[in-house]
Amino acid sequence: MLISASDPVGDALHSALDGLSYRQRVTADNIANADTPGFIAKKVDFEDSLSSALADGSFSRGSGPSTVTPTVSDSTAQVGANGNNVDLANETLTAMQATFSYQLLSRAVGDRYGLISTAIGGA
Repeated sequence: MLISASDPVGDALHSALDGLSYRQRVTADNIANADTPGFIAKKVDFEDSLSSALADGSFSRGSGPSTVTPTVSDSTAQVGANGNNVDLANETLTAMQATFSYQLLSRAVGDRYGLISTAIGGA
């Protein structure tokens, strides 16, 4: 008998963590370039792709995290006199939200594996 190692919930959590990590990197790049003339800030969206993958059952079919693809687009914030459109207050808020979300999902992953360990008789 073949036992499947597929874990749709774990795959969904992994995809969300990857998306948040990518958002944190892009946001850090935006903040680092806050004073760079002509720099156009970027934004990351992965929630739509994650939602679609959850809705169509991609994770249940074993497609895994590869079905979620973050998209990067230019920020629509107003461009300043130097051609830069980084809104430092908005970027800081985005960084904080991504950090808190990442911590929450990391905790969920830890709790999930703790339950699995308990269920199979681990300590």
